[in-house]
Amino acid sequence: MPVTVIVGAQWGDEGKGKVVDLLGEQADVVVRYQGGNNAGHTIENERGKFALHLVPSGICSPGTVAVIGNGVIIDPTALREEIDDLESRGISTANLKISGNAHLIMPYHILFDKVTETALGSKKIGTTRRGIGPAYADKASRVGIRVQDLLDPKIFHQKVQAAMKSKADILRLVYDQNVAGLEEECDRYLQMAETLRPYIADTSLILWQAVREGKRILYEGAQGTMLDIDHGTYPFVTSSNPVGGFASVGSGIGPTAIDEVWGICKAYTTRVGEGPFPTELLDDDGRTLRDRGHEYGTTTGRERRCGWLDLVALRYAVRVNGMTGLVITKLDVLNTFDEIKVCTAYRCNGEICTEMPPHQSTFHHATPVYETLPGWKTDIGGVRRLEDLPAQARDYLEFISDKAEVPLALVSVGPRREETIRIR
Repeated sequence: MPVTVIVGAQWGDEGKGKVVDLLGEQADVVVRYQGGNNAGHTIENERGKFALHLVPSGICSPGTVAVIGNGVIIDPTALREEIDDLESRGISTANLKISGNAHLIMPYHILFDKVTETALGSKKIGTTRRGIGPAYADKASRVGIRVQDLLDPKIFHQKVQAAMKSKADILRLVYDQNVAGLEEECDRYLQMAETLRPYIADTSLILWQAVREGKRILYEGAQGTMLDIDHGTYPFVTSSNPVGGFASVGSGIGPTAIDEVWGICKAYTTRVGEGPFPTELLDDDGRTLRDRGHEYGTTTGRERRCGWLDLVALRYAVRVNGMTGLVITKLDVLNTFDEIKVCTAYRCNGEICTEMPPHQSTFHHATPVYETLPGWKTDIGGVRRLEDLPAQARDYLEFISDKAEVPLALVSVGPRREETIRIR
């Protein structure tokens, strides 16, 4: 494992946290390169169960450097709480490094996110209302507040005052919001940030030196390919680029340093929030997937929408990420099914489409074309070798790999580190 990027191959929640935690045992550096605390990675190991939102999953591996890259949007209060929780449970954060070029979520971003999403009514996007979109918007508008600004209180106050004035006027006049406490909230951020000072570093330089020294670097993406702001089901997407190509941009090292891109894919499909979902199940099978897979958002607690595996979307994710390996998670959730359906194509305007429709209106009305495979009806949680899986489970995995045209790297048969079949 030289320099490897871990990406979500679906609509997020694929189990990337477990995979990064597992591979993090072998990594010298683990890097988070995009997103904010709207993402959540759940990992289980010998120290317990952890729900991480900003800190890279590799933090649980002793000696591994955990980097929050410049492409991440940081809520300093949420980050501080996460650090404190880890420390209180015996996980050292001494090796955590935060890019000074990362942007901050400010109190007015969170308020903006809430009021604008509410104003959309039935046309809402389904955001987590944590200020992610407005913070990225300010970054693009060049009025954002960066982590490094926290190190100079005078500069911080000047930038906040300039950015907050127009925001406060809009919030008050357009959305009828009380903004009297916004400045006080921003001052509280500065006080909180003082405690983060020891973690701030030139992470681009740290990573460049690690590459030159031949160290093993693992990149951790948040969300998934179908939520990418450029390549996902726009506008029902996140505000950043989870795809593998953004790993170099969001961390500050060139793309030629990356050796592998592994896509994480559940053995079925889920998504949270609004937007099209061709294989969604609203019947007993969908409820079974939700209950057996414990499909509730790590960050929001929302029920995830569940459906059969969508191979059209997976092939698309393989293409736009340039995947070199595929990780299948939650295979054990399918243990109880007599038959398992897999979407191999869409029916679009009366025609069969085997590739992702390029027009969003077509995708919104696409219906799945299924192939049915036999289930294995047995517990596979204790299996650690591919050849020990039931024949039907092996056939299912081979079917996915062949149709996606990417080799299998790992298969997860349970939530814990050791409940994994290593293939590569």
